[in-house]
Amino acid sequence: MTTALERFSPEEITSGGRVADDRRQRARHALGVAGGQDSAAPLRSELRRHRLTMYPTVALGLLGFVDVFQGDALTVVSPEVGAALGVGVGAVGAARALQFLAQAVAPLPMAALAQARGKRALLCLVTAIAWSLITLSTGFVTSLVALIFILIADGLSTGSVLALHAPLLADTYPPSVRVRTQSVYVAVATVGHIAAPLLVALLSGVFHLTWRGDFLGMGLLSTAVSLVAIGVQDPGPGRFDTELLHQAVAHEDGQREEAHNAGLGFFEILRRLMLIPTIQRLMVGFLVFGMLLIPFLTFLSSFLADRWHLTVAGRGLVIGAGYGLAVVGLFIYGAVAENDFAKDPARVVRRVGNAVILCVVFIALGGTSPFFYPMVVLMGLGLLCVGITGPGLNSVTQSIVDSRQRPHVAALAGLFLAVGALLGVLLLSGVAQEYGITGSIISLLIPGIPAGLIIRSASKLVDRDIERMVDSIIEEEDLAAFKAGGGRPPMLTAKGVNFSYGQLQVLFDVDFTVDEGEMVALLGTNGAGKSTLLKVISGIGLPSSGTVRLLGDDITYLDAERRVKLGITQIPGGRSVFGRLTVIENLRGFGYTLGADRRRVDDAIDACLSAFPRLEERKTSLGATLSGGEQQMLGLCKALILQPKLLLIDELSLGLAPVIVGQLLDLVRRINAEGTAVVLVEQSVNIALSLVNHAYFMEKGQMRFDGPAHDLLGRDDLLRAVFLEGATKGQKAGKR
Repeated sequence: MTTALERFSPEEITSGGRVADDRRQRARHALGVAGGQDSAAPLRSELRRHRLTMYPTVALGLLGFVDVFQGDALTVVSPEVGAALGVGVGAVGAARALQFLAQAVAPLPMAALAQARGKRALLCLVTAIAWSLITLSTGFVTSLVALIFILIADGLSTGSVLALHAPLLADTYPPSVRVRTQSVYVAVATVGHIAAPLLVALLSGVFHLTWRGDFLGMGLLSTAVSLVAIGVQDPGPGRFDTELLHQAVAHEDGQREEAHNAGLGFFEILRRLMLIPTIQRLMVGFLVFGMLLIPFLTFLSSFLADRWHLTVAGRGLVIGAGYGLAVVGLFIYGAVAENDFAKDPARVVRRVGNAVILCVVFIALGGTSPFFYPMVVLMGLGLLCVGITGPGLNSVTQSIVDSRQRPHVAALAGLFLAVGALLGVLLLSGVAQEYGITGSIISLLIPGIPAGLIIRSASKLVDRDIERMVDSIIEEEDLAAFKAGGGRPPMLTAKGVNFSYGQLQVLFDVDFTVDEGEMVALLGTNGAGKSTLLKVISGIGLPSSGTVRLLGDDITYLDAERRVKLGITQIPGGRSVFGRLTVIENLRGFGYTLGADRRRVDDAIDACLSAFPRLEERKTSLGATLSGGEQQMLGLCKALILQPKLLLIDELSLGLAPVIVGQLLDLVRRINAEGTAVVLVEQSVNIALSLVNHAYFMEKGQMRFDGPAHDLLGRDDLLRAVFLEGATKGQKAGKR
């Protein structure tokens, strides 16, 4: 039996449809996750080998450094700001919640802008100057409304940090130093958390400035520091991994033709990313990470003021010291995690999960400590664990997705991080009202421990998702080599498709192919997954894994409406008619995608009414009043109007009289004869096998048969479950 993939894949693909292990191993080596390495090469030697410097890392880190100035300064002086504006700490916290909401929204348009325009480095610089001016402007606010406006503007400008910094670093450096550069970046940015409180302490305690003077001074410094990043360049996506992946799995003869994929839209990419199991679980990590940043620090400042009666300068010193410990931890963590990533990325995920759990435990212990200095140490250890969470999450999420989708996964991470910050404010504020500031800090155990366990569980999924990405690139290379050798891909190829309704998996590694102009039958028992497979092909359902290609173009995650324009039309069984519209209105609805060419639509409608005179008689009748046969006629007219490349028909003959079925089948033959490939899902084996030469048979979500239709008649083990009377007799009678 020939599998679907073998019809166009070179000899490197095995008979089971799986990629040869040696090519997969070469691909993993290009990604830097081949396993078995003793230790990562020294950072300096790796940079020298690739003729790189640490300037992009430090420059972007400095942008992150000054990005936190406004928020951290407000964290320290929030009691004074509230008093000056005549509002309580709850009102300032609510204003911060709106800031976090703006931060939640900001990464998405920033990633969309990067997808459309590129120039990620320029976007980072422009937004940095913007938030520097916003920091300076904070010193001039005179009302809560003005403060809210400033905070929202700051949240929106932060979108570039969340959506673009991590992808830029991932594309600037090879995988062998990715974790360390991410750690150095986070360390430099984290120094901002140290500098901001210390600057507030310096300006307030030494120079005796008010909180307004603090923001003016920090805004000027932020503007000056932002200009350091003026030399950062955008290397383009995939310079050190995607390109090397293609080279690692390319065929030795060098023959290849660039594979063309139908470009995913922005929200199609986001939806596709959220189907990756590892991404789903790591986003929980970003959610809790958001809670452990600004909201926790806001309440930590109030905790230090209320519980330990510290001044602004004292609070700045304690928080700054905690972040200092986090910076030291980041430099240690970078080297350790780099080795882990090279040997097994799952180790990095497990460490991140452990760090989240330890973080909330240390914070809770610090909140209940009766002694000052042990409290400072415990809070510092908590901040250390917060610090190493960021680079670990970023390194893994940036390494398991296509390089072109890195800004999108970073935007998703920023979205979850900001939403976590918002939820953190709501959680801590609510608990503080009932149990005080100390109780609110302890309450972080509630989301923190489950989140850490969820992140740890993602360690079992990382390797599988890396292989998924590798296999996708290998499939592209195989297809490119096949086309370069003069081959033409099939009309439709579904490979390794898995699909689930919630926790219930319905399709299991399904392979399915339809050649140009071919008509195939898709048979099987009730509940076998036939209709679900059609949904995956037409875009109504998205697979959890696997690929769907139309003439070689990857359409796996395209929206259903875009697939119609590409030439895929589905006629669902019993659901192909709008009941509240007349026949003519249904036909015009089918022709909507033809655009403004009214003459073409009118001609297509005339052809439909000519093919089915009964519809001509009932053209003003509502679709709901038509008989079953008439509704199927009307549904089949969709194919006459759209003239698709691929027509999917689900249960055309179900419950219809033989004479009506005959008319419908005649039209199906005519549509196929005009060049449209047809997939016919049928309960009636007799009808299906009288039309086609090639048949597939599904059972319990798996493809059990793929071959000539007449061979299926000899498979009593399959057909026994489908029809109650002798299919062979029926087939012979049909040939007489």
